[in-house]
Amino acid sequence: MLIEPSRYSTSNLLGFLKSEHPDLVKFDLDPSLISDWRDNSLNPLEGTTIIAAVYKEGVVIAGDRQATAGFQVGERRIQKVFDVDEHSAIAVAGVASICIEMAKLFQVQVEFYEKIEGVLLSLEGKANYLSNMLKSNLQLAMQGLIVIPLFAGYDLKRKCGHIYKYDVAGGRYEQESYDAEGSGGKDARASLKKLYRPDMSREDILKAVIAALWDAADEDLGTAGPDLLRNIFPVIKTITCSGIKNVDESEIKDLFLDLFEKLGK
Repeated sequence: MLIEPSRYSTSNLLGFLKSEHPDLVKFDLDPSLISDWRDNSLNPLEGTTIIAAVYKEGVVIAGDRQATAGFQVGERRIQKVFDVDEHSAIAVAGVASICIEMAKLFQVQVEFYEKIEGVLLSLEGKANYLSNMLKSNLQLAMQGLIVIPLFAGYDLKRKCGHIYKYDVAGGRYEQESYDAEGSGGKDARASLKKLYRPDMSREDILKAVIAALWDAADEDLGTAGPDLLRNIFPVIKTITCSGIKNVDESEIKDLFLDLFEKLGK
C-alpha cells in the first residue's frame, strides 16, 4: 500500500494524532463520558507546588514530591518536573495523571518537530506548542481535570533564562523573574517576593527556592516539605547555556538543614 506523503509531512505531532489516531489523544475526551468523580469520591491524585525563577546564569525550576487524593497523601514521590530537551523543562501542577501525560507528550512533540524539520525549535516556539496542548485540554479542565504548567528554559538566542506561565485556557504569559503555581503557589510567590533579586547567583537562587518551597509546605496542606525520615526531597533543576542539571539531593538536604538552623535561632 502506498503512503500518501501529504498526510505525514506535518511537524505537528498533536495535530497528526488528532486526525489519524484520535483515540491516542486523551485531551479531547467527551466530558459526558467522565463520571462526576467529586460526588463519587473517586479523588484523582493532584500535584501541588511548582516554582521557576530566573537567575544570573539561567533559570531554576522545582517542584515538591507530594500528590494528594482529597485530604489524604496519595503519593510521596511523584515527579512534577520533566526535561523537555537539553535547554528546557516543564513543571506541572493539577490532576497528576493528565499532568504527567501532557508533560511526556510535550517532550515527544518537541523531539518530533525537530527531527521532521531538521532545526531546533526556539524557546518561544516550544511555549506556543504547550499553549495549544492546554487549549486541547479545556473541556476536561471545565470538569475539574486541570493542568497548570510552568515552562522554563535557557534562550540560546537571547542568552538568558525565561519562564512561561499558563492559564487553563492555554493563555501564555512570559515571566521575567519568577513564578509559582499549584495549591501552595501563593505562599511560594509571597516568599520569593521578599527574597528574589535580579542577577542572583546559583547559590542564592537555590536558597530562595528552598525557602519558598518550605513556606508553601508550612502553610499549604497539599504541599510536602523535605521528608528527612524517608529521604524524600523536592526535585530542582538548573538550566543554563550548558544544559539541564539536576541539583543533587545531598545539596538540597544541606540547604534545608541550613534553613532550619536559621529558623531555629
